[in-house]
Amino acid sequence: MENGNDIANRFREVLLNGKWIANTNYKDTLSTVDWKQAKKQIGTLNSISLLTQHVNYYVFGILNVFNGGTLEIRDTFSFDFPAIKSEEDWNDILNKLIINSEQFAEHVENMSDEQLELPFVNEKYGTYRRNIEAIIEHNYYHLGQISLIKKMILESEK
Repeated sequence: MENGNDIANRFREVLLNGKWIANTNYKDTLSTVDWKQAKKQIGTLNSISLLTQHVNYYVFGILNVFNGGTLEIRDTFSFDFPAIKSEEDWNDILNKLIINSEQFAEHVENMSDEQLELPFVNEKYGTYRRNIEAIIEHNYYHLGQISLIKKMILESEK
């Protein structure tokens, strides 16, 4: 069975430092996006800023549970964020994502195999392991979207 350290490394790979699956990660991909690119709308697609905040919404929501809080996140609200208006706003979003991701990975890294198999908040949500693996998959899904939107924005700026 995969232990907490292995799962934490998979989580770090998509968000902080990996290149194995997607040849990039959030930290690298977003480091070269400025605030105007981040807020740019391409057709009916979500902006890079909105997708980044959406990903952090779930990371932070599960992190809250890891820290002893309640599960407060709801899909209904997972895209409800104010528009960014400056480079400072964008940097704040990026910093929150990185800090929350590092803390999330540290919690997972320290989970025992027994804790990973416990119900997450409520049995209907499955185990901690299932929820952590789901967020990894969810993050890869949106990383692909962000990567494509970024390419579209860069093409439009030529």
